Amino acid sequence: MTHTTPQMTSTGPTYGMWRKLPDNIVGQAVFSVGMCIRVPYFGSVLPRVRSLEPGRCEVTAPRWWGIRNHLGTFHAIAACNLAEVAMGMLTEATVPTTHRWIPKEMTVRYLAKATTSLTAVAELKDLPDFGAITEPTDLVVPVSIRDRDGTEVVHADITVWISRSH
Repeated sequence: MTHTTPQMTSTGPTYGMWRKLPDNIVGQAVFSVGMCIRVPYFGSVLPRVRSLEPGRCEVTAPRWWGIRNHLGTFHAIAACNLAEVAMGMLTEATVPTTHRWIPKEMTVRYLAKATTSLTAVAELKDLPDFGAITEPTDLVVPVSIRDRDGTEVVHADITVWISRSH
């Protein structure tokens, strides 16, 4: 996959930390624990960031009793939380320090029962030219959540409000 490199004046601290850690299971675990300390609600799905770069983030979450619904499957809102983890880390790695972001809305489609651990991939096909963003604008981040067999069980489109930092 080819990504256009965003025009960044500075890498933010979240992506900078990811790049400093070893590219292995230990680095992923340390980063993911730190992320959950900074954003405690993310911890409810026990996420592990597997890969992170501008325009793409992959996060996994195990199926454990804390995320089950009354049917014994991955709870819909827990899946939304996983989608927000992937979107948030993608956005942290993509939006330069000249700009800021905040989630604005989420549209979710529940496509199939989620009976296994899940993998969420947030991915932008084209990266914005942040240098050209002078007025606040929306950026839609699509997130595909798949089960262990590769079936997409949830799809979320999360709109992020992007504006210049003051």
